[in-house]
Amino acid sequence: MAEKTLVDAVNDALHVEMERDATIMVMGEDVGRAGGVFRATAGLRDRFGADRCVDTPLAEAGILGTAVGLAMAGWRPVCEMQYESFSYPCLDQLITHVGRYRWRTGGAMEFPLTIRMPTGGGVRAPELHEDSPEAYYVHTPGVKVAIPSTPADAKGLLAAAIRDPDPVVVMEPKVLYRSPRGEVPEGEHVVPLGRARIAREGADVTLVAYGAMVHTCLEAAELLDASAEVVDIRTLKPLDEETLLGSVAKTGRAVVVQEAPRVAGFGAELVAVIAEKAILDLQGPIVRVTGYDVPFPYWSLEHEYVPTSERVAAAARKVLDY
Repeated sequence: MAEKTLVDAVNDALHVEMERDATIMVMGEDVGRAGGVFRATAGLRDRFGADRCVDTPLAEAGILGTAVGLAMAGWRPVCEMQYESFSYPCLDQLITHVGRYRWRTGGAMEFPLTIRMPTGGGVRAPELHEDSPEAYYVHTPGVKVAIPSTPADAKGLLAAAIRDPDPVVVMEPKVLYRSPRGEVPEGEHVVPLGRARIAREGADVTLVAYGAMVHTCLEAAELLDASAEVVDIRTLKPLDEETLLGSVAKTGRAVVVQEAPRVAGFGAELVAVIAEKAILDLQGPIVRVTGYDVPFPYWSLEHEYVPTSERVAAAARKVLDY
């Protein structure tokens, strides 16, 4: 298998899926001639034409609103939101329409719409270019959410999202776009939605994360004297509770890590699932390591905001010493 960066794996997935299915089209700001601000859509316009790789106006509500109509007309649109915070103007379309159409039609209408967006910090970008808004989308009924942490999963989860009959938000950690590299299967590659991954086997404590924080947890595991297992959630909705609870049952301890602000973040949902369904397996409290309840800071302070391996290791030691 060839080694690729995460952004190259995304590009590969789009090429493979658009070749496989002529109803798939990509649309967004600068996705065509420029190949996307991160080059995730490079080469698509030249290969598939301007009708299937469409440069749109700078209007996120318009991008998603257009995709709604295209999905109803039999297309499988893949929308790119250039940055995660740029997606906020389209929340109306997402909440009011995208998540409701299968319910609204009594299950008669499928809604195969994919929304891609970079997410998270670590690239020293200006305001509204670094956020972690996954909780908004997870909280929207009818919408699935996936966040890869490896190039292979970036390709496989995006392919699964494009093929899914329901709308899927795929959030790509921008700090991982070009590092690290990883082996990616050639040709068609699908990672089923709703299945977590054991990123590292361990016996004493479970570190639970998704996206860029998986790598932070892997680094934290190296700092511990104990044996840490790392669970990569991969798909936030639907959530693979079996893998999560199985790991906690084995280790008896859990630390949940998210980059997003603490209050009402997705980590709280993970904590609730563990507390409700694995209470008799726990040998200590569940600890969260999160971002802070402030707007994502400017680049000179972002290292103080984003959870570090040291913070995760300290939380793990707290649980282990309980």
